[in-house]
Amino acid sequence: MDESQMTDIEIFPHRLLGCETTEKLLTDLKDIDAVKRIVLHGRRLPPGEGEGNRFITIKGEKIDLYVKTGRVLIEIETVEIEDPDEFHDQLRAICTRHLPFGFNMTEGTFIRKEKTVSDMLKFGETLDDLSDEFVGLTDQNALISERTTAIKK
Repeated sequence: MDESQMTDIEIFPHRLLGCETTEKLLTDLKDIDAVKRIVLHGRRLPPGEGEGNRFITIKGEKIDLYVKTGRVLIEIETVEIEDPDEFHDQLRAICTRHLPFGFNMTEGTFIRKEKTVSDMLKFGETLDDLSDEFVGLTDQNALISERTTAIKK
């Protein structure tokens, strides 16, 4: 895919999100056709904190949540957007519904699009086996299997 057809939107809530709010927000965001992938950023939850409540369910799949969501990064395919203003209004309406305490929304580049030297150091020769959909999604200090979940559309 041509990089000029991709852009990112950062949703920065005015407070950290719990599992329930994160799940509701992601459930609505995943239904937008132009959304290609979503990355959650936030402070890492310590082991054992909130046992039993640290998961979300998206498309029927139970996903362990390792962070207290502080930022939501959304990669979108711009060619699938007919009216950019309507698209941004739709995103803003979803965020307003689930984030009544406020949020900032910024468009730019927030998710890495290419494999880097750091990736080569971390993954070594297995870097070529790493799917492009995982580029820019992982914590450099963690195993991919521990921190990344891919849900197909």
